[in-house]
Amino acid sequence: MPILITETAARELDTTILYQELDASKTCLRVGVKGGGCSGFSYILDLTENLKENDETWEHSFKRSNDEPFTVRIICDPKSYLYLNGLTIDYKDAIMGRGFVFDNPNASTSCGCGSSFSA
Repeated sequence: MPILITETAARELDTTILYQELDASKTCLRVGVKGGGCSGFSYILDLTENLKENDETWEHSFKRSNDEPFTVRIICDPKSYLYLNGLTIDYKDAIMGRGFVFDNPNASTSCGCGSSFSA
């Protein structure tokens, strides 16, 4: 299963890429996991132009509010993908905080802040 991104999260990434003056045609969202966090694994999100030979890759197309198309490219290393296949990345902007949130079907538990999980 691919790693998915919602339209809300994609627009936030698009805004960030434009704000940081990154090359949108080369910039990818690297998604991964590392050991740590209160539940065992922490999510990693990074904007990068560096793809590795064994990376899994997905492209998702969206439209900006002016109907201009843009593409979000997601990359993930094979070890992280074992824990992230089927992951959906969303973005929430609420009174209690804002940031990316993760819906991971592989997580058996996750912490209260949503930034770590166990599988």
